Amino acid sequence: MTLSPMPLLAQVEQPARWPLAEAAIRSTAGEPNLQELRVQGRKVLVHLPAGYDAARALPLVLAMHGGGGHAGLMAEDGRYGWLRQADESGFIVAFPNGASRLPGGRLATWNAGGCCGYARDQNVDDVAFLRAVVAEIKGRYRVDSARIFATGMSNGGMMAHRLACDAADLFRAVASVAGTDASAHCQPARPIAVLHIHARDDDHVLYAGGAGPQAFRDRRSVMEFVSVPDTVARWVQRDQCRGPAQSVLQVAGASCVAYRDCAAGARVQLCSTDTGGHSWPGPAAPIDATREIWRFFSGS
Repeated sequence: MTLSPMPLLAQVEQPARWPLAEAAIRSTAGEPNLQELRVQGRKVLVHLPAGYDAARALPLVLAMHGGGGHAGLMAEDGRYGWLRQADESGFIVAFPNGASRLPGGRLATWNAGGCCGYARDQNVDDVAFLRAVVAEIKGRYRVDSARIFATGMSNGGMMAHRLACDAADLFRAVASVAGTDASAHCQPARPIAVLHIHARDDDHVLYAGGAGPQAFRDRRSVMEFVSVPDTVARWVQRDQCRGPAQSVLQVAGASCVAYRDCAAGARVQLCSTDTGGHSWPGPAAPIDATREIWRFFSGS
Protein backbone atom coordinates (compact mmCIF):
# COMPACT_ATOMS: atom_id res chain seq x y z
CA MET A 1 0.00 0.00 0.00
CA THR A 2 1.35 3.40 -0.95
CA LEU A 3 0.71 6.23 1.47
CA SER A 4 0.25 9.75 0.23
CA PRO A 5 2.44 12.46 1.76
CA MET A 6 1.45 13.44 5.27
CA PRO A 7 1.16 17.15 5.95
CA LEU A 8 2.77 17.46 9.31
CA LEU A 9 5.17 19.53 11.28
CA ALA A 10 8.40 17.59 11.30
CA GLN A 11 9.56 16.19 14.64
CA VAL A 12 13.09 17.31 15.39
CA GLU A 13 15.09 14.45 16.91
CA GLN A 14 17.78 16.47 18.58
CA PRO A 15 18.78 16.01 22.24
CA ALA A 16 17.50 18.04 23.71
CA ARG A 17 -15.23 11.60 20.20
CA TRP A 18 -14.66 8.00 21.39
CA PRO A 19 -15.97 6.46 24.62
CA LEU A 20 -13.22 5.64 27.06
CA ALA A 21 -11.83 2.25 26.19
CA GLU A 22 -10.63 -0.09 28.88
CA ALA A 23 -6.89 0.41 29.28
CA ALA A 24 -4.29 -2.31 29.15
CA ILE A 25 -1.17 -1.81 31.23
CA ARG A 26 2.24 -3.42 31.29
CA SER A 27 5.72 -2.52 32.44
CA THR A 28 8.04 -1.37 29.69
CA ALA A 29 11.19 -3.47 29.59
CA GLY A 30 14.33 -1.70 30.70
CA GLU A 31 12.57 1.33 32.13
CA PRO A 32 11.82 1.13 35.88
CA ASN A 33 8.54 2.79 36.81
CA LEU A 34 7.72 3.40 33.15
CA GLN A 35 4.48 1.65 32.31
CA GLU A 36 2.36 1.40 29.19
CA LEU A 37 -1.38 1.98 29.12
CA ARG A 38 -3.80 1.75 26.21
CA VAL A 39 -6.46 4.44 26.15
CA GLN A 40 -8.89 4.46 23.22
CA GLY A 41 -6.42 2.23 21.40
CA ARG A 42 -3.51 4.63 21.76
CA LYS A 43 -0.32 4.11 23.73
CA VAL A 44 0.29 6.18 26.85
CA LEU A 45 3.58 5.80 28.72
CA VAL A 46 3.45 6.66 32.43
CA HIS A 47 6.42 7.28 34.71
CA LEU A 48 5.98 7.11 38.47
CA PRO A 49 8.65 9.03 40.37
CA ALA A 50 11.25 7.23 42.42
CA GLY A 51 9.83 6.32 45.81
CA TYR A 52 6.23 6.60 44.58
CA ASP A 53 3.83 6.35 47.52
CA ALA A 54 0.28 5.38 46.55
CA ALA A 55 -1.03 7.09 49.69
CA ARG A 56 0.17 10.50 48.55
CA ALA A 57 -1.54 12.52 45.80
CA LEU A 58 0.99 13.81 43.27
CA PRO A 59 0.92 16.37 40.46
CA LEU A 60 0.49 15.03 36.92
CA VAL A 61 2.23 16.34 33.80
CA LEU A 62 1.18 15.34 30.28
CA ALA A 63 4.13 15.71 27.88
CA MET A 64 3.21 15.63 24.19
CA HIS A 65 5.58 14.81 21.35
CA GLY A 66 5.99 16.87 18.20
CA GLY A 67 4.32 16.22 14.85
CA GLY A 68 5.68 13.06 13.25
CA GLY A 69 6.91 11.76 16.59
CA HIS A 70 5.53 9.29 19.10
CA ALA A 71 5.20 8.79 22.85
CA GLY A 72 8.43 6.85 23.19
CA LEU A 73 10.43 9.68 21.68
CA MET A 74 9.09 12.19 24.20
CA ALA A 75 9.88 9.76 27.02
CA GLU A 76 13.57 9.54 26.10
CA ASP A 77 15.37 11.17 28.99
CA GLY A 78 18.44 12.04 26.93
CA ARG A 79 16.26 14.23 24.73
CA TYR A 80 13.78 15.81 27.12
CA GLY A 81 14.70 14.92 30.71
CA TRP A 82 11.18 14.44 32.04
CA LEU A 83 11.89 11.19 33.91
CA ARG A 84 14.79 12.76 35.76
CA GLN A 85 12.75 15.86 36.58
CA ALA A 86 9.83 13.76 37.81
CA ASP A 87 12.13 11.78 40.09
CA GLU A 88 13.74 14.93 41.47
CA SER A 89 10.52 16.86 42.00
CA GLY A 90 8.04 14.10 42.82
CA PHE A 91 5.36 14.14 40.13
CA ILE A 92 3.82 11.67 37.69
CA VAL A 93 4.57 12.27 34.02
CA ALA A 94 2.63 10.72 31.15
CA PHE A 95 3.52 10.59 27.48
CA PRO A 96 0.42 10.10 25.31
CA ASN A 97 0.67 9.17 21.64
CA GLY A 98 -0.86 11.39 18.99
CA ALA A 99 -3.20 10.11 16.27
CA SER A 100 -1.66 8.06 13.47
CA ARG A 101 -2.81 5.98 10.53
CA LEU A 102 0.29 3.80 10.76
CA PRO A 103 0.81 0.61 12.80
CA GLY A 104 2.54 1.27 16.09
CA GLY A 105 1.41 4.88 16.23
CA ARG A 106 4.43 6.27 14.40
CA LEU A 107 4.36 9.60 12.55
CA ALA A 108 1.65 10.74 14.94
CA THR A 109 0.18 14.23 15.10
CA TRP A 110 -2.17 16.29 17.28
CA ASN A 111 -5.27 18.19 16.20
CA ALA A 112 -4.30 21.54 17.67
CA GLY A 113 -6.76 23.45 15.51
CA GLY A 114 -4.93 24.70 12.44
CA CYS A 115 -2.23 22.03 12.70
CA CYS A 116 -1.24 19.26 12.06
CA GLY A 117 -1.39 16.41 9.56
CA TYR A 118 -3.56 13.32 9.99
CA ALA A 119 -5.07 14.39 13.32
CA ARG A 120 -6.18 17.74 11.94
CA ASP A 121 -7.32 16.39 8.57
CA GLN A 122 -9.45 13.69 10.25
CA ASN A 123 -10.73 16.17 12.85
CA VAL A 124 -9.60 13.88 15.65
CA ASP A 125 -10.94 14.99 19.03
CA ASP A 126 -7.64 15.08 20.87
CA VAL A 127 -9.07 17.22 23.66
CA ALA A 128 -11.50 14.41 24.51
CA PHE A 129 -8.71 11.84 24.20
CA LEU A 130 -6.43 13.72 26.59
CA ARG A 131 -9.28 14.16 29.06
CA ALA A 132 -9.71 10.38 28.89
CA VAL A 133 -5.98 9.90 29.49
CA VAL A 134 -6.14 12.02 32.63
CA ALA A 135 -9.24 10.16 33.84
CA GLU A 136 -7.56 6.79 33.31
CA ILE A 137 -4.42 7.83 35.17
CA LYS A 138 -6.48 9.28 38.02
CA GLY A 139 -8.31 5.96 38.24
CA ARG A 140 -5.05 4.08 38.69
CA TYR A 141 -2.83 6.41 40.71
CA ARG A 142 -3.22 9.10 43.35
CA VAL A 143 -3.29 12.36 41.39
CA ASP A 144 -3.72 15.82 42.86
CA SER A 145 -6.65 17.10 40.80
CA ALA A 146 -5.64 20.70 41.46
CA ARG A 147 -2.18 20.16 39.96
CA ILE A 148 -2.60 18.74 36.47
CA PHE A 149 -0.43 20.27 33.74
CA ALA A 150 0.26 19.88 30.02
CA THR A 151 3.30 20.61 27.91
CA GLY A 152 4.59 19.73 24.48
CA MET A 153 7.10 20.23 21.72
CA SER A 154 6.17 21.84 18.39
CA ASN A 155 2.78 20.36 17.34
CA GLY A 156 2.58 18.99 20.89
CA GLY A 157 3.11 22.51 22.20
CA MET A 158 0.32 23.73 19.94
CA MET A 159 -1.85 21.03 21.51
CA ALA A 160 -0.96 22.38 24.94
CA HIS A 161 -2.25 25.77 23.82
CA ARG A 162 -5.47 24.11 22.65
CA LEU A 163 -5.91 22.41 26.01
CA ALA A 164 -5.60 25.81 27.66
CA CYS A 165 -8.42 26.96 25.40
CA ASP A 166 -10.70 23.93 25.68
CA ALA A 167 -9.79 22.21 28.96
CA ALA A 168 -8.85 24.98 31.38
CA ASP A 169 -11.28 23.39 33.84
CA LEU A 170 -8.92 20.40 34.04
CA PHE A 171 -5.42 21.82 33.59
CA ARG A 172 -3.89 24.30 36.00
CA ALA A 173 -1.18 25.51 33.61
CA VAL A 174 0.32 24.68 30.23
CA ALA A 175 3.68 25.20 28.56
CA SER A 176 4.68 25.08 24.92
CA VAL A 177 8.11 24.78 23.35
CA ALA A 178 8.45 25.80 19.68
CA GLY A 179 4.71 25.56 18.99
CA THR A 180 2.54 28.67 18.78
CA ASP A 181 -1.21 28.98 19.28
CA ALA A 182 -3.06 27.30 16.39
CA SER A 183 -6.56 27.46 17.88
CA ALA A 184 -9.32 28.84 15.68
CA HIS A 185 -11.62 29.68 18.57
CA CYS A 186 -10.54 30.01 22.17
CA GLN A 187 -12.79 30.67 25.15
CA PRO A 188 -11.11 29.23 28.26
CA ALA A 189 -13.41 28.22 31.08
CA ARG A 190 -11.21 30.24 33.42
CA PRO A 191 -7.92 32.15 33.35
CA ILE A 192 -5.00 29.75 33.03
CA ALA A 193 -1.24 30.10 33.44
CA VAL A 194 0.66 29.82 30.14
CA LEU A 195 4.40 29.56 29.48
CA HIS A 196 5.81 29.77 25.98
CA ILE A 197 9.45 28.97 25.09
CA HIS A 198 10.79 29.70 21.61
CA ALA A 199 14.10 30.21 19.81
CA ARG A 200 14.38 33.36 17.75
CA ASP A 201 16.10 31.37 15.01
CA ASP A 202 13.46 28.61 14.85
CA ASP A 203 13.39 27.61 11.16
CA HIS A 204 10.13 25.63 11.33
CA VAL A 205 7.70 27.71 13.39
CA LEU A 206 9.10 31.15 12.71
CA TYR A 207 9.33 33.49 15.69
CA ALA A 208 7.87 36.35 13.63
CA GLY A 209 5.13 34.14 12.19
CA GLY A 210 4.82 31.81 9.24
CA ALA A 211 6.35 28.45 8.39
CA GLY A 212 9.98 27.80 7.55
CA PRO A 213 10.94 25.87 4.41
CA GLN A 214 11.48 22.60 6.32
CA ALA A 215 8.34 22.75 8.44
CA PHE A 216 6.12 20.53 6.29
CA ARG A 217 6.90 17.38 4.34
CA ASP A 218 3.97 18.13 2.04
CA ARG A 219 4.51 21.65 0.72
CA ARG A 220 0.87 21.81 -0.40
CA SER A 221 -0.22 21.91 3.21
CA VAL A 222 1.91 24.75 4.52
CA MET A 223 0.10 27.01 6.97
CA GLU A 224 1.12 30.37 8.29
CA PHE A 225 1.86 29.88 11.96
CA VAL A 226 0.88 32.58 14.42
CA SER A 227 3.90 34.55 15.60
CA VAL A 228 5.32 34.21 19.08
CA PRO A 229 4.45 37.83 20.04
CA ASP A 230 0.87 37.36 18.82
CA THR A 231 0.55 34.06 20.70
CA VAL A 232 1.61 35.75 23.93
CA ALA A 233 -0.64 38.75 23.25
CA ARG A 234 -3.63 36.43 22.84
CA TRP A 235 -3.03 34.92 26.27
CA VAL A 236 -2.43 38.30 27.87
CA GLN A 237 -5.87 39.31 26.59
CA ARG A 238 -7.59 36.04 27.50
CA ASP A 239 -6.16 36.11 31.02
CA GLN A 240 -7.02 39.81 31.40
CA CYS A 241 -3.46 40.72 32.34
CA ARG A 242 -2.70 44.34 33.14
CA GLY A 243 0.49 46.32 33.02
CA PRO A 244 3.68 45.76 31.05
CA ALA A 245 5.70 42.57 31.05
CA GLN A 246 8.39 42.32 33.70
CA SER A 247 11.81 40.78 33.17
CA VAL A 248 12.15 37.63 35.27
CA LEU A 249 15.31 36.15 33.73
CA GLN A 250 18.22 37.57 31.77
CA VAL A 251 21.18 35.34 30.94
CA ALA A 252 23.57 35.12 28.03
CA GLY A 253 21.55 33.89 25.07
CA ALA A 254 18.12 33.91 26.70
CA SER A 255 15.57 36.06 28.49
CA CYS A 256 12.16 35.60 30.09
CA VAL A 257 9.41 38.16 30.64
CA ALA A 258 6.19 37.65 32.57
CA TYR A 259 2.76 39.20 32.95
CA ARG A 260 1.76 38.59 36.56
CA ASP A 261 -1.16 40.93 37.18
CA CYS A 262 -3.74 38.66 35.55
CA ALA A 263 -7.24 37.53 36.47
CA ALA A 264 -7.67 34.80 39.09
CA GLY A 265 -3.94 34.65 39.78
CA ALA A 266 -3.03 33.45 36.29
CA ARG A 267 0.19 34.55 34.63
CA VAL A 268 1.68 34.53 31.16
CA GLN A 269 5.40 34.07 30.60
CA LEU A 270 7.59 34.10 27.49
CA CYS A 271 11.13 32.75 27.41
CA SER A 272 13.11 33.47 24.24
CA THR A 273 16.48 32.02 23.30
CA ASP A 274 18.72 33.62 20.71
CA THR A 275 19.62 30.30 19.12
CA GLY A 276 18.54 26.67 19.24
CA GLY A 277 16.38 26.37 16.16
CA HIS A 278 13.36 24.08 16.28
CA SER A 279 14.39 22.03 19.29
CA TRP A 280 13.87 21.49 23.01
CA PRO A 281 16.49 23.43 25.00
CA GLY A 282 18.41 21.05 27.24
CA PRO A 283 20.83 21.43 30.16
CA ALA A 284 23.58 22.80 27.89
CA ALA A 285 21.33 25.56 26.49
CA PRO A 286 20.99 29.02 28.09
CA ILE A 287 17.80 27.74 29.73
CA ASP A 288 16.81 24.14 30.43
CA ALA A 289 13.24 23.94 29.12
CA THR A 290 12.20 21.01 31.30
CA ARG A 291 13.42 22.64 34.51
CA GLU A 292 11.98 26.01 33.52
CA ILE A 293 8.61 24.44 32.75
CA TRP A 294 8.48 22.56 36.05
CA ARG A 295 9.48 25.73 37.92
CA PHE A 296 6.59 27.52 36.21
CA PHE A 297 4.13 24.70 36.91
CA SER A 298 5.10 24.33 40.56
CA GLY A 299 4.69 28.07 41.08
CA SER A 300 1.26 28.22 39.42
